[in-house]
Amino acid sequence: MSSTGGSRDVEKEPSSTLDDPEKFENGTRASSLPVDPTDWNGADDPLNPLNWPAWKRNFHVVPPALISFSCTLGSSIYSPAFPVIQHDFHVGPTVALLPLSFYVLALGFGPLLAAPMSETYGRHVVYLVSTPVGALFTLGAGFSQNIWTLCILRFFAGLTFSPSLAIGAGSIADVNKAEHRAAPSTLYILSPFLGPALGPVIGSFVTVRKNWRWTQWTIIFFAILSMIVTVFAEETYKKTLIQRRNKKLGLPPPPTPFASSAAKIKFLLTVTLTRPLHMLFTEPIVGFLSLYVAFNFSILFSFFAAFPYVFESVYGFDTEQSGLVFLAIGVGCSLAVPTVLICDRLLYQPRVRISHEEGRKGIVPPEHRLYPAMMGSFGLPIGLFWFAWTARSGVSWASPVVSAVPFAWGNLSIFVATAMYLMDTYQALTGASAMAANGLLRYAFGAAFPLFTLQMYERLGINWATSLLAFVTVALMPIPWVIFKFGHFIRGRSQYDTLKA
Repeated sequence: MSSTGGSRDVEKEPSSTLDDPEKFENGTRASSLPVDPTDWNGADDPLNPLNWPAWKRNFHVVPPALISFSCTLGSSIYSPAFPVIQHDFHVGPTVALLPLSFYVLALGFGPLLAAPMSETYGRHVVYLVSTPVGALFTLGAGFSQNIWTLCILRFFAGLTFSPSLAIGAGSIADVNKAEHRAAPSTLYILSPFLGPALGPVIGSFVTVRKNWRWTQWTIIFFAILSMIVTVFAEETYKKTLIQRRNKKLGLPPPPTPFASSAAKIKFLLTVTLTRPLHMLFTEPIVGFLSLYVAFNFSILFSFFAAFPYVFESVYGFDTEQSGLVFLAIGVGCSLAVPTVLICDRLLYQPRVRISHEEGRKGIVPPEHRLYPAMMGSFGLPIGLFWFAWTARSGVSWASPVVSAVPFAWGNLSIFVATAMYLMDTYQALTGASAMAANGLLRYAFGAAFPLFTLQMYERLGINWATSLLAFVTVALMPIPWVIFKFGHFIRGRSQYDTLKA
């Protein structure tokens, strides 16, 4: 979820009034005032997505959400099939999990490539191109005849599906002012969490009733649905919209330091690849929040291997029953939505109103975005310790299933709050780099953890393996609280342009 290029520009509201585009002649207004070739034509310019009707703005949340769901569904839908893969391709359990890890790893790299493409060509075209290409790689993955072909094709499927994870947040910023982004951002971010939650449910039934190849081909149906909705969407990125307007009016393009689009893409690739890594190691806010979110996220992905092991070995569940356990993850994620919205309405929006009354244009210290993260930090260890010491034969299977709810609730609450905090703090392209750093570490951890989860559970036992994860979440728990208390001091010493509030 990384590029939100132009989100700051979109909110800029010039004092000039709207002029009918038909009144433009040779690049000037009818009143002979020059047209700014880099900005909207007044605060109420109908070209500005912020001025679209509410139904249209809300509709444009749907395409990136659907694509993100399809993309992340592809990560976990494979997990119930890995024992069958192990048998069919004559490989060990760790190797059989590699196609899952390759796909998840690709989700971290794809957004780094998507950001410069959307900056150059706009968001809509990236959605229209990346989704069908990802579907083609997924189609090929279903026909794989060996494990390494499956790994490679799933890697490229994840790489090409994942741009929505980077530019989806930018699309939402394009059509919603900062103080109104909590609800659409939460609903959008929910989709890539529901994908991993529902993937094992769908994958278990498909594996049992068809075969493992259909775990890949099922993704294509969701991709087709995403494409149908995306076709009816429009471009939302400010720079692209203004470039099209200028071309229609015959205005010369603004001066650019780049000799060609290729040179611009090369520069942006350099920035988007190096800046996130630099921020990860030099910005305490980015580094610590990314570490916290990445570890929590990796636990979720370790469950793809741990849940079938636990519920099949302890409770005798079959493949379909083990898949249904993941519905608890979906329930917990869904509960995070009202948590974020209630915090926004009761704790954040009152400060926005006070800011307007005091003439600060609604600017609020971004630390007030962290309330859901501070609340959610309790859910992680509670859920993990609960699972660790009730997943045994003397306790009903319902107890460890329900324990996944507070974990998932806390996980998503932390992630949503962190994403909004980073975007509010760093703004625009620098915020996109902060989110890219977050995503890269998150998916790198998520790719690695499933590869050693089974060995950890077999050697430490269910109780201590899960408790080990819980102890780490306790150690990381103070991060959002410390940043809430001292974030304004840390922001003031940042090497990057941060919100001064």
